[in-house]
Parts: sequence; C-alpha cells; structure tokens
Amino acid sequence: MELQVRLLPTIFFFFFFLTILQHSSSARILTVSKPDRHDYAASARWLVSQNIWGVLSTLSIDHEGAPFGNVVSFSDGLPEKGSGIPYFYLTTLDPTARNALKDQRASLAISESPVGTCKSDPMNPTCSKLTLTGKLLLLDGGSEEAQVAKKALFTKHPEMIDWPVDHDFHFFKLEITNIFLINWFGGAKPITVDEYLHAKS
Repeated sequence: MELQVRLLPTIFFFFFFLTILQHSSSARILTVSKPDRHDYAASARWLVSQNIWGVLSTLSIDHEGAPFGNVVSFSDGLPEKGSGIPYFYLTTLDPTARNALKDQRASLAISESPVGTCKSDPMNPTCSKLTLTGKLLLLDGGSEEAQVAKKALFTKHPEMIDWPVDHDFHFFKLEITNIFLINWFGGAKPITVDEYLHAKS
C-alpha cells in the first residue's frame, strides 16, 4: 500500500507528460511580435502568419448558393517565411472543396484571439480580425506551387502527412482580391492586395 502511494506522483507525471506530448504537434509558438497597429498591411500579414486555422466560406452547391463556412487549417508558408497567400489541404469528401470546384468565390476569416495576444472579446475592435476574399483555386498536383503548399502545410500541420490517401485530398490556395482588416477602433483599415503581399511582416 505504501509503495502504491509513493508511485502515485510518478504515475500522475507520466500521464501528464503523455498529454503534453500528444498535443505538442499542434502547440502554438508566437514567432513574430505584433506589428504597430498603424502598419495595416504588416498587421494583416502577421495575423495570417501566426494563425493556423480560420473559417473558410464558399457558396454551397447543396443549399442553392447559400454561404457555407467551414473551420479549416491553413498555412501561408514556413515559420517566419510566409508569403501571405493561404494554402489549404482539402478533400472533395468535404463540401468546401466541392463548392470551390463549382464556384471559386470564397473568403477566409481569421482572428487574433487564437494567437493568444488578445485578451478582449473577439468582437472588440482591439482584437484584430481579418477577412481575405478572392478565389479558392485548385493547384496542379505536379506544379512547383503545389510543392510550396505541401511544405508550408505539412510543416505547420504534420498530422496531415498521415491523412488517408484515398480521401482525395488536394492543395488549394486563396487568390486574394479584397482585404478587410479591423485592428482598432474606426472601422475597416484600407489595404490594397499589392500592399499586403509586399508588406514586411
């Protein structure tokens, strides 16, 4: 009985360690400090680079073109080397990919809240939020950009490497045509796509 009592802390620590290890692949590490809020383009790029998931909305082919939002993982590149272009690894078993193959119009919404630097309610204007609107494009599997997408996604989401090959996964990217950013009071901040893509995050 005394031996069992002595072993309890060890057993507890062992299971605690296993829990940490299980979730380590999805742990968040803030790699770049938050830019000055007046630098709108850099702020938008920072949000994209530091987030790993968002809500991707497409036009539903199952519900007469109604908006369909779906939580998806994404990556814009290797840590600290992001391009600002969101890449996705989507299966045609899911409505999002099927919708995009029929109508490419889409938007990706992300928040500062999951990054951990915002302590306010996600709707508070000081908690940055970004919506990128454009076309959700299927990448040619043999293209150089598909390899860029693969490296970007599998680095930030290593679990994807083992996803079933028979589930018809493909690489997609969002070709951005409009940017909606709120990172402080005063409404949406003006950013052109060119300013966004060439910002120094």
